[in-house]
Amino acid sequence: MATRKLADIAKTIRSKNAGVDKITFDVIFRTEEDYNLVRRSGVLTRATICELYGLRQDRITDFEEFDPAFAIKFTILRDRPSGSPGDPDIFGAQQYAPLMDTEIPV
Repeated sequence: MATRKLADIAKTIRSKNAGVDKITFDVIFRTEEDYNLVRRSGVLTRATICELYGLRQDRITDFEEFDPAFAIKFTILRDRPSGSPGDPDIFGAQQYAPLMDTEIPV
């Protein structure tokens, strides 16, 4: 089966702080067709996000498919508060990278 990388389908893939203890992720698509392709593929789910990021299910606080914006959004609990000793990404802005190479069946 042919696949495409999520980074080649999505208009925007980003992560950012959602308060001191959370990071939120947005995967936004240009068209409804691209959004539905990824949504229906079942590749981006709570379970696959847990696998991709090595998380337990209870670390995902929100997971939404937001039809009006052609977006898939999820929020995870941080390992440690933003800016605390050992925090590798104060702004949470570099956490989206593993999503980019996610293969989507087309």
